[in-house]
Amino acid sequence: MTTGILIIAHAPLAHALRQSVLHVFPDSAPVLVAVDIQPNVSPEESLATARIALTQLDTAQTLVLTDMFGATPCNVAQKLVDGLHQRLIAGVNLPMLLRVMTYRHETLDTLIQRALAGGVQGVMSVAITAPQNQVRRHDPSDHDHQQ
Repeated sequence: MTTGILIIAHAPLAHALRQSVLHVFPDSAPVLVAVDIQPNVSPEESLATARIALTQLDTAQTLVLTDMFGATPCNVAQKLVDGLHQRLIAGVNLPMLLRVMTYRHETLDTLIQRALAGGVQGVMSVAITAPQNQVRRHDPSDHDHQQ
């Protein structure tokens, strides 16, 4: 069973994320829909738009992803999902979305766990001078003494 993915985010993030995913998974267009929440549109109009977008997904279950908890996109999504056939995650990022698309055939509960892991694992501090994930060796000329 394939899960539909609905991204609801501040404009233009939802469509930008969708385009990024389609670059990697060009065949996923039918199961990936984006709704950009415009600043001059009421939450009620945004909810109506999101409902239409949800009907475009011809899937038994849908994972709705929003950019940040407490903002209008998430508030709209909370009114949209039923908690059974549609589930909601706030804090979408591209690593999360790519993980979701990779495993979109798994159960909704499993997909949520993979999404959360992908989102967290995709955020990291990247080393500038040393190869990533390698410990920098102590240079005797560095003087990191407390004074």
